[in-house]
Amino acid sequence: MKLRIQDNSIRLRLTRSEVDDVSAEGSVTASISFPNGARFEYSLESSSLTGQPRAQFSTDRLVVQIPQAMVRRWAVTEEVSITGAQPLEDGELSILVEKDFACLTPREGEDESDMFPHPLKGQENC
Repeated sequence: MKLRIQDNSIRLRLTRSEVDDVSAEGSVTASISFPNGARFEYSLESSSLTGQPRAQFSTDRLVVQIPQAMVRRWAVTEEVSITGAQPLEDGELSILVEKDFACLTPREGEDESDMFPHPLKGQENC
């Protein structure tokens, strides 16, 4: 799972197996380790308790929750993304969860075997 944070936006990109995991198991988690034992963890959870996408952060852990019905539909259709916005005191937090597509141009050293096929693959104008 890839995480992108920019200003007040969170974007998660999931491979095919990660989409299957969050749909079947209810969550998928990734992490990054830093020197001196520090670690940041981020998770996507399917929740029957939330009606809209939302995020929470505490003690080196980011959790994005998506309504269970949205996750189940997204996992079995060609729907590419789930979007939401969470109110903040000074604006809103934009949340985007996407299926991760293989690149149109292969890159050396990248394993894209678990990526979703790119919808534009094979088109001459890509």
